[in-house]
Amino acid sequence: MVSFMPAERDAVYKAIHTRRDIRRFRDEPVPDEVLERLIEAAHHAPSVGFSQPWDLVVVKDEGTKNDIAAIAERAIAAAREGYEEPRRSAFADLKLEGIRESPVNVCVTCDPTRGAPHVLGRSSMKRTDVYSTCLAVQNLWLAARAEGVGVGWVSVLYPSEVQEILDIPPHVKPIAYLCLGYPEDGFPEEPVLQQEGWRDRLEVERVVHEEQWNADRANADHREPTTRS
Repeated sequence: MVSFMPAERDAVYKAIHTRRDIRRFRDEPVPDEVLERLIEAAHHAPSVGFSQPWDLVVVKDEGTKNDIAAIAERAIAAAREGYEEPRRSAFADLKLEGIRESPVNVCVTCDPTRGAPHVLGRSSMKRTDVYSTCLAVQNLWLAARAEGVGVGWVSVLYPSEVQEILDIPPHVKPIAYLCLGYPEDGFPEEPVLQQEGWRDRLEVERVVHEEQWNADRANADHREPTTRS
């Protein structure tokens, strides 16, 4: 059998379309067997040259989470200053991390030396190690949605400081810091930033180009979205 049965196929698309970036979590642990399945899903991601450049640092210690959260607080405060009103106030109202609240944090890293010096397919596109690592993140995220586990990607961090706290070797780079746990209010119908009026999802017709790049569509994407009232 080449294709999935209809119910199996629909489950894959359901995970894709209902995946959300979760920031608020219930005070309930993620069972070890569930976490193991999520890590296995991440490790079965495709990678250029089968290089598998990822590692996953699982963090449950409250002290470590507090240290990472302190980095996020400083990074968020600095990012907020880059906006003018009314976007600055809208930014301040957003919850951008759930590091302390989530029972499990996972830092996904990329080792550019794995399989080096000759990684098949990476000679002309050096950043494919990072792209491959992001596929591991997506695998984990979709598997988590199927398990009813929420995931939040915290990008407002200073990677070098995260690297120091987690004792990550200098040549290995943190790519994604993820918060995992059961959502406090379930999975919202639409992405939180869309709910909050920060930005709407683009129509798919605006991002699909036939044969060659359509400049009119691309230029339309550069307009700054406005906050909905």
